[in-house]
Amino acid sequence: MKHEQYNSKPLKSIIFFIALSIMAHLPGYAQDVRVAAAANLQSVIEALQKDFRQKTGIVIEPVIGSSGKLVAQISNGAPFDVFLSADMSFPETLFKNGFATDKPVVYAQGSLIICSWQNIGFNNWERLLLTARVKKIAIANPAIAPYGKAAEEVLKKKGILDDVKSKTVYGESISQVNTYITTGVADIGFTTQSFIKETEHKTALYYKVINPKDYTPILQGMVILKHGAGNTAAEKFYRYILSPAAKSIFTSYGYHMQ
Repeated sequence: MKHEQYNSKPLKSIIFFIALSIMAHLPGYAQDVRVAAAANLQSVIEALQKDFRQKTGIVIEPVIGSSGKLVAQISNGAPFDVFLSADMSFPETLFKNGFATDKPVVYAQGSLIICSWQNIGFNNWERLLLTARVKKIAIANPAIAPYGKAAEEVLKKKGILDDVKSKTVYGESISQVNTYITTGVADIGFTTQSFIKETEHKTALYYKVINPKDYTPILQGMVILKHGAGNTAAEKFYRYILSPAAKSIFTSYGYHMQ
């Protein structure tokens, strides 16, 4: 009697793909998420990343840069899933141009400070900037960095923007401004309050919180990008950023919550 022979390859392939599908839904095998994050989030994103992974098993891959430069990269096809901007206008532009799945939502409100590595006093910082004691003032490029835009807005309101132009050193992002401050390249810089939390165990810094009435509120917006559409891990991260757990972390880094 002849025995029929069966080709086991199709069955093995089916079993393999079923196993792969199951593994993809397990925490350890969840999809990774590529996150474009504004430079002011450099320190807080590490805390968020750690907490999110503990809760979900999902790994996020943050790429840090000025909001404007990240928008340019996204517009040129960079494969990011979620964009965390330092303002609302950049993610709104992405949505308007078809690069985001939905309108941006506010996830945090930034706080602007004036900061120095020297204890030079900030009680009358407007007058201080005009003295010979301050030779270099670091500000992020206002064209691509919302915190730089806010800093110029403050200086203009104080009536000293033109007077300090010759002293101004522009950084490509708030991260570069922070480097200018800590290395002494600049005597003073305008940066985000979260920078103080980032450096509390590394460098002694002196600062003053700028009156939020002196600049347009820095509402930071988030969107899921077209590349992240259908990525359940990206959707989970999006929801996490709006959760009480994430809000608590943002607050501890000096951000205000809506």
